[in-house]
Amino acid sequence: MASWYLGKIRYQKENESGSLKTINEVYLVDAVSYTESEARLYKQIVTDASDFSVSSISRMRLADLFAYEEGEQWFKAKVIYFSVDEKSGKEKKIVNYMLVNSDGIQQALDRINESMRNFLIPYEVTDITLTPILDVFPYTSEEDQEEEIPANLRPLSEVMAERAESESV
Repeated sequence: MASWYLGKIRYQKENESGSLKTINEVYLVDAVSYTESEARLYKQIVTDASDFSVSSISRMRLADLFAYEEGEQWFKAKVIYFSVDEKSGKEKKIVNYMLVNSDGIQQALDRINESMRNFLIPYEVTDITLTPILDVFPYTSEEDQEEEIPANLRPLSEVMAERAESESV
């Protein structure tokens, strides 16, 4: 399950008149910890400014994220569904938050409904709010792959085996 962190970066940019303006941007990163999310932000973010700083990182509780090809804005939706407790037989309200990108609120609602059409339990979307998130960086397995070992390097076990073999001769 993904752990989402909201990272805010700050940098200064020169505008047309030549004065410096402080820019604040918000990104969402899938990471294991605060430290990893900060490292991924520094790796992923490329700005016009030569240096920027991560001003804050906070955890964002999300049940699901629906990403589409089109859609410039990210909307956070509060989805409530009801579950029946098997022991007591009482109805229990469960609140989840979901993130979806779209071009407007109506399209965001349509996309959430489309993504949840196979959901067997009745649900209700109670809130949809526009977030300041500019981009989302999900975890990819490519980042987990180790760098290729250069041809001039060999595993230590092979080198030690060769040494032992040459010393015994």
